Amino acid sequence: MSRILIYIEGFTEEGFVQKVLAPHLDSLGIFMIPIPTTTKLVKNGRNFRGGMSTYGKARRDVLGLTRDTDVVAITTMLDYYGLPNDFPGRESLPGGSCFEKVRYLEEAFRNDIDSQRFIPFLTLHEFEALLFSSPREFDPILPDTDISRRIQDIRNRFSSPEEINDGKDTHPSQRILELEPSYSKRTDGPRIAARIGLDTIRKECTHFNEWLTKLESFAD
Repeated sequence: MSRILIYIEGFTEEGFVQKVLAPHLDSLGIFMIPIPTTTKLVKNGRNFRGGMSTYGKARRDVLGLTRDTDVVAITTMLDYYGLPNDFPGRESLPGGSCFEKVRYLEEAFRNDIDSQRFIPFLTLHEFEALLFSSPREFDPILPDTDISRRIQDIRNRFSSPEEINDGKDTHPSQRILELEPSYSKRTDGPRIAARIGLDTIRKECTHFNEWLTKLESFAD
C-alpha cells in the first residue's frame, strides 16, 4: 500500500481526511496520514493544533516530512484564505482568476520545498467552500435552521463554490457562521462534507478535483 503524508490546517481538515478522503484513497491502495500543524503550546504542555501562523514554520514542518523515505508523496491541505505574508509568491502574485492565483502560489510553494515528491494544495478559498457543493446537506446536520435555502442563495451568486471569496467578512466559513452561529467547524464541517460525498465535491470544485486526481495516480 502506498503511503502519503498530508500536512493539514487543523481539526476540520483532519476530520475531512479521516471521514471522506482517506476511505476513498484506501480503496485504491493509498494510505493517507494526516499531519496537523502545531501553532503554540498551551499551559498543560500539549500542542494546540490548527492554523498556519507563519510560512517559515510550515516550511520547516514540510521539509521534515520530506525526510520520510517510506512515503510516495507529501501533500498539503491549507487554506488559500489567510495565508501568511511570508508565503512564497505573495509579493509577486499576478492578476487573473482565483484559479490562476492559487496555481501560481502552489508552484512557488513547490519550488521552495524543492522535492519531487511534494504536491502542494491550497484550498480555494478555505475548507468550508467545499460545503457549498450541495447546500441541502446542511439541514440534516443543522436541523430547524432553514440554512440550506440561505446557503443556496449564496452559492447561486458564484460560478463555483471555490470562487466564494477571501474577504474578511465574506470568506466561506464566515458566511456560514453569520447565517448560523451554532455551526461548528470542527464537527459539523466534516459531517456535512461526508453527506455531500466526494463525487459531488469533485464535480463542483475543479481545483480540488485536480489535486485528488494527482493523489489517485499513486494507486497500487
